[in-house]
Amino acid sequence: MISFKSLHQEEEPLLLGNVWNVQSAKVYEKSGYKALATSSSAVAVSLGYEDGEQMSFDEYFYIIKRIKESVSIPLSVDLEGGYGRTNEIIVSHITKLLEIGVVGINLEDSYVSDGVRQLLNRDVFFEKLKDILILLKERRSEVFINVRTDPFLLEKENALEETLERIELFEKLHVDGIFVPCMTHEKDIKSVVSATSLPVNVMCLPDLPDFETLKALGVKRITSGAFLNRHIYHELETISNKITNNKSFKTLFI
Repeated sequence: MISFKSLHQEEEPLLLGNVWNVQSAKVYEKSGYKALATSSSAVAVSLGYEDGEQMSFDEYFYIIKRIKESVSIPLSVDLEGGYGRTNEIIVSHITKLLEIGVVGINLEDSYVSDGVRQLLNRDVFFEKLKDILILLKERRSEVFINVRTDPFLLEKENALEETLERIELFEKLHVDGIFVPCMTHEKDIKSVVSATSLPVNVMCLPDLPDFETLKALGVKRITSGAFLNRHIYHELETISNKITNNKSFKTLFI
């Protein structure tokens, strides 16, 4: 089987199936996806939490372990900010994931405080990431570290410039990939791809270009975040309303 890292160097962008339970993971695997990644937001919502590390790592780990044991394709984990107050705790979480066969993680440079997402100072995040990589030591080679940077997500006025400056710092740490959610304009995507040798990951939004255009722009990884989860439960709400209104289950079998 081709390595997870190598999947980011193929001619076709890697389309990752974002999962939140075993059922969703098996659907993606059956559909021919080459790899999966958890959506921490979707997992959190399915457990009754808000996004932003509101669930405990132990709760999250249980779901991750069940998913990993149920599929045969590579699994990466959205670790948000690391689910730990210290870098040592974060590294212990990463090590625990490696021990069950997880091949990649996402770490992000923003955090949620009192329900509001904020961007970490770039130098503070650089030092945090640097320390995590040092603490991983010899296990560093076992994990694909995809760094999520959030100036576009947070609609910063100078989002492109801030993103490029952060990527320059991340490259110094030899991370494996860059994830820029909410970047959708072709000009911005081209600027980011041109500025780095690292594989660039984008996320689905209504105005994200189609896969062929993204391929032409040099994007190497495409994810859907929690949007499939939201779509499925919107459909569930729609059909449950039909059942209630029609006082019949027939709509389930049409």
